[in-house]
Amino acid sequence: MVDKAQTYQTLRSTALQCARCHLAQTRTQVVFGEGALEALIMLVGQGPGRVEDQTGRPFVGPAGRLLDQALETVGLTRSELYVTNVIKCWAFQPVGGHRQDRPPTAAERKACAVWLAQEIQLVSPRIILCLGAPAAQAFLGSRFKMTADRGRWHLTPEGRWIIATYHPAYVLRLKNLDEAAYQQTWQAFLDDFRQVTAKAREFQR
Repeated sequence: MVDKAQTYQTLRSTALQCARCHLAQTRTQVVFGEGALEALIMLVGQGPGRVEDQTGRPFVGPAGRLLDQALETVGLTRSELYVTNVIKCWAFQPVGGHRQDRPPTAAERKACAVWLAQEIQLVSPRIILCLGAPAAQAFLGSRFKMTADRGRWHLTPEGRWIIATYHPAYVLRLKNLDEAAYQQTWQAFLDDFRQVTAKAREFQR
């Protein structure tokens, strides 16, 4: 019988030494996924940000706190999920003397795909919730558009259900720009999480 905890630690330790792309030269550290290794639900974002790069943990910055708020609202906890990203190193661009998050490039996604594939194989989630278009495109292809395809279920040949919603960082930005747009997007964000919880209950019956 496979010892998932040991396999995870070996996989994580190997990933922490990764030098498969140029992001290894600019990161503080690799940010590997974490959570329940028997999770029904896996959350996948596009990549770590500044705070994650500093702490080595996924979704612990401001967007992560908004994510936790959404989880609490729909009755989920991180302890029952596995949370990770498409790429494991901070991808940024200089803007006005500061480093600003940017979506991962195709080359970066390709270089990091081995780690995400092994996480999925290890955890074997029944549901994958993609947070943001770059994460969704990694699973559903480049034609995915958030405006048209958000909240729709896709069944993979392996029997996993995939759905995509907004990245919490996007929702957070709206909160500071447009209150009406934020409220509408926040409710849609929660509705997608409610879809996920309802689907998970189907597997728990």
